[in-house]
Amino acid sequence: MIGVTPTTAGLRDKQAAAACGMPLLLNAYKQIGHEHDLNIAQILVTLGDFGDHRRFLNTKNTLHRLIESGVLPIINENDTITTEEIRVGDNDRLAAKVAQMVQAQHLVILTGVDGLYDRNPSEPGAKLVETVHDVSQYLAVTSEVGTLGTGGMLTKMQAANMAQNAGCTTLIANGEADNPISSVLDGTRPCTTCVAHAEPADSWAAWLTDRLQMDGSIVVSNEAAQAMADGGRGIDRDDVLSIHGNYVKGDVIHIYDETGIERARGMTDFSSEETAILVRNRDIPVKQLIGYHSRGVLVEIDNLICLDDRHILWEPQSMSGAA
Repeated sequence: MIGVTPTTAGLRDKQAAAACGMPLLLNAYKQIGHEHDLNIAQILVTLGDFGDHRRFLNTKNTLHRLIESGVLPIINENDTITTEEIRVGDNDRLAAKVAQMVQAQHLVILTGVDGLYDRNPSEPGAKLVETVHDVSQYLAVTSEVGTLGTGGMLTKMQAANMAQNAGCTTLIANGEADNPISSVLDGTRPCTTCVAHAEPADSWAAWLTDRLQMDGSIVVSNEAAQAMADGGRGIDRDDVLSIHGNYVKGDVIHIYDETGIERARGMTDFSSEETAILVRNRDIPVKQLIGYHSRGVLVEIDNLICLDDRHILWEPQSMSGAA
């Protein structure tokens, strides 16, 4: 329809092709829904619908209203407008964020194998891991790339961790089976069950900590990191050693200590540019530097969540940044 092939298509070609394909896909869903007496709706989302808290709540409210009305929402990333830099990139973590939105009890992820294995499934002696409580124990094995094995399992483990934190149990199973979803839910075929945490985070904490993309990060002194962990205070400009990435006020930034360990995530009250100005000029009043009065607290304690053992930590960004 667009007049190009997948090998020659550029970004605009792919976005246009996605726009052409959407009505065809939705029509197929409508026909299937009609066969099963289901009303369906389509929701197209972007990374910003999860990263911006107001848009997150708007999307959440829409989903809840549809479910209350007995309408089945079909959710996809909006490929007509996303680019590589601003896309979620994988359906596993997108599904986990949706599960968090609707307070789902179960998240079912279908793949090409029966679930998570303790090694590449093609290796002799590989065993299915039936139950997972601590996802971080299996990150090493999921980093391998295989055709139908552990390749792609990393994002499924990341998604399972997000779901666990929100009180949702994840079931990972082979999608090539009769009644693929109901047979997993009723336990009649093998799968990997990633058990929900007994004390899930509240919706605000889950939104702050379970990120799809890093907006930016800062490195703080070990003393500040410890005070933050002790629950004493947020982060002010005197605590910051370096700034990484470009972010704006209201973005969630990742906070590292001097050793490179991620300690917390929090919503910033300043952009990266403003933060750099404040950090470089610690002795000058905030109002004189940025034009309005502020206490100079970069992340307020109420907008800050310290990470614990149940969170998957992120590697720090490039160490080039403002000191």
